[in-house]
Amino acid sequence: MAIEILKLLVRSADTWNFEGSLSGLSDREWMALRYLARANRFSRTPSALASFLGTTRSAASQIAAALQSKGLMVRKPIVEDKRSIALCLTGEGERFLKRDPMNALRDRLVALDVADRSRLHDALRRVLAGLDVGKRRHHADICTECMFLIERGEGKDRHFRCQFFRKAIAQKDTTLLCAYFEGRSDRGQLPASP
Repeated sequence: MAIEILKLLVRSADTWNFEGSLSGLSDREWMALRYLARANRFSRTPSALASFLGTTRSAASQIAAALQSKGLMVRKPIVEDKRSIALCLTGEGERFLKRDPMNALRDRLVALDVADRSRLHDALRRVLAGLDVGKRRHHADICTECMFLIERGEGKDRHFRCQFFRKAIAQKDTTLLCAYFEGRSDRGQLPASP
């Protein structure tokens, strides 16, 4: 059964993973573009991109430069830290993602009933978490699953704060990827500060 599941995962990857380039982007450039579209404001740096791609900062900078030369991304100074830059998608980059070959697989997953999607999500999350631990690799994930996210209040008074960066986070940004993610079950939850 495990071999059959593995074969199915490889077949699903064939729908969006490709050698060479599609629409003028390499696999790594597609990965970077997808990541930047889903990354929170703390995770749009060359270092965070390198961490996500599992490559050096120099290689990530080359990928970012390729995306920039194609008009899909720009570099902007980070207001809080003038020494750092943020990698931001352009309008053209956002439009380009609408042609992402991964969208066909996403649409098939959306067609599954909620219970099947939930089981598949949970099972794949456990498998990938085990692989990350085995390789001593850190991965990006969404803030709502992170031990550093603190939620306070209710209704209109509900607000969120990242304890890692010691900064407020908008509720809409809690579903974005963070390269500094630590799972709640990885080290236990941080106590909420007063």
